[in-house]
Amino acid sequence: MSFITPLSGINSLTGVSATPAATQLGATTGTSGSSFTSVLGGVVDNLSGLQNTANTLAVKAVTGDLTDIHQATLAATRAQVTMDLVSAVRNKGIDAFNSIMNMQA
Repeated sequence: MSFITPLSGINSLTGVSATPAATQLGATTGTSGSSFTSVLGGVVDNLSGLQNTANTLAVKAVTGDLTDIHQATLAATRAQVTMDLVSAVRNKGIDAFNSIMNMQA
């Protein structure tokens, strides 16, 4: 099984953690790793934080308190891409569940 490694230059971006959820998922092997529920909860918490940051920076941009509009644009894009990823994973999980439920014994 191949693991996803974080990009080396990603730490220079503000608001990006060094251990994304993809590497946390890759690190769970057998029963010794963290549970799927805790990883999924961490991803949802991370998404919530990204959305809050994007909202805060958007308000600052509108009120004129933000000097670099790129920060707001990057935060909004990061939140949108993360939301798309979480939605895709959720949809695949639901499809897998429905496929299992439709199997005949």
